[in-house]
Amino acid sequence: MQALRAWRADPDGLPRRDLLTAVRFSLEELGELHPGRSVEVRVPPAGAVQILPGTVHRRGTPPAVVETDMGTWLELVTGDLSWEVAETQGRVQASGERAELGPYFPVVGGI
Repeated sequence: MQALRAWRADPDGLPRRDLLTAVRFSLEELGELHPGRSVEVRVPPAGAVQILPGTVHRRGTPPAVVETDMGTWLELVTGDLSWEVAETQGRVQASGERAELGPYFPVVGGI
């Protein structure tokens, strides 16, 4: 949570290791809030998490994939950016069934 607060205070000045920590923390939070294995959320190079109940993904390409960059991800999870705007601007790529994640953001509030 501390790395996420640091990012909020200075998005452009945060050391890379702290940026990676903020993204990984928020991915873990999303996974805990919405457990499952039917949608894979990727934020390279920081990490990925599988969420939402449904079709279980074990190997190969999952039935639904969402991918974005670290800055966009942190804006989404804190509520600084809406899913709809991110998708319209091409800042998030979502494919497959259940890849519409708008209702699951923000992940953390009050940061």
